[in-house]
Amino acid sequence: MIDSVDNNIRKLYKLAYILACITIFYNFFEGLVSVFLGFEDETISLFGFGLDSFVEVISGIGIWHMIIRIQKQGLSVETNSDIFERQALRITGTAFYILFAGLIISAILNIFSGQKPETTFWGIIISIVSIASMWLLIHYKLITASRLGSKALYADAACTKTCMMLSFTLLIASVGYELTGIGYIDSLGAIAIAFFSFKEGKEAFEKSRGCACSCSCSLS
Repeated sequence: MIDSVDNNIRKLYKLAYILACITIFYNFFEGLVSVFLGFEDETISLFGFGLDSFVEVISGIGIWHMIIRIQKQGLSVETNSDIFERQALRITGTAFYILFAGLIISAILNIFSGQKPETTFWGIIISIVSIASMWLLIHYKLITASRLGSKALYADAACTKTCMMLSFTLLIASVGYELTGIGYIDSLGAIAIAFFSFKEGKEAFEKSRGCACSCSCSLS
């Protein structure tokens, strides 16, 4: 009986590990595509979304490392981040703050200069794919977290939900521009993404100090 329980726990940790790897590689690929197409089409919301995905990769590596550590040492240590995880969180927080400042400045300049994207078609496509992907990741992360009773994995699922909200923001901005042709809608989308980035940066620094992150709040 005990062996059966231990085997189930090992399987769940393996699933958590796979989900963490998928999150890292998906965000990296999404970042590459979004930054390239955002630059080509001069859409700042898609470009900023891509940069945010790259920062999420750094955060994802911290989660990946945490899962390996918990798997080796047990759930009792999950609330105590090690040096690697705290450093990853500080780098993540700093990168999010820099992204916030860059997007705000770029969006304001675009609004005053009347800069318009060539198209936001790819923003629509990428955001729809991202919403579907994030929904699946959240679903399986919550199942894993529930069965393991892991607050850390619940927090990871909640942070993935934030990524999905970013995708919804990109979708709204991209559809809004395609329907109206009003250039500042794309810039407003970038500003919204910037504030999400600021929130994520703040949470990353709170985590690095061992404070409770709002990502760990209820997903309802």
